[in-house]
Amino acid sequence: MTAPAATDSENDEVEAAPQEGGRAPARRYGVPALAALLVVGLLLGYAGGLLTPRLTRPGDTSVEAGFARDMTTHHAQAVEMSLIAYRSATLPEVRQIAVDIATGQQGEIGAMQTWLREWGLSPTASQPPMSWMSDGATVKNGLMPGMATPQQMTALRDAKGIEVDRQFLALMYDHHLGGIHMIDAALDGTDNDEVVRVAQTMKSTQQTELNNLRQLQAQAKG
Repeated sequence: MTAPAATDSENDEVEAAPQEGGRAPARRYGVPALAALLVVGLLLGYAGGLLTPRLTRPGDTSVEAGFARDMTTHHAQAVEMSLIAYRSATLPEVRQIAVDIATGQQGEIGAMQTWLREWGLSPTASQPPMSWMSDGATVKNGLMPGMATPQQMTALRDAKGIEVDRQFLALMYDHHLGGIHMIDAALDGTDNDEVVRVAQTMKSTQQTELNNLRQLQAQAKG
């Protein structure tokens, strides 16, 4: 996805409004600065994965490998949606939560891809998505739980004004619910300490963001 060229005002940092739901005030970044943050987040995720010792290596069809692969795909769509919202949303609070989600999930992608390399596994699976889940969850129309359809992604890209905020908040809310379902399945099926640690952090973060997304939905209705 190619970002439009930034204007001078986009390249300057400006103070963002305080977030609802307990979020601390943060800075808003221009598109080039946000891109740099995403790269940094990805590298930090890689570094975190490399620095963690592992005594055992999960196999190709393991819960750990399936979770890392599928959640990478799931996170990648969240990052894409967040970049759209960052550029086009009208509410400062929506733009800020989009930054938070994009940078946080980009770092987690880095960690999960590092796991796969350290385990000597391909980033792509030999089995269908979600086959690692014990409850037998299956993809729907080729999509994992909570993921937006191609039509919904097109509508988000084409939206204007406050409609960007509303569509992003609704899609990301469902996206997080689906992500938490996948995280719970991973936690139920793994005893890998690092996977458990990262999955628990993901779940806690997404639960907090669900509360913030719900509050922002109420704000965007006005």
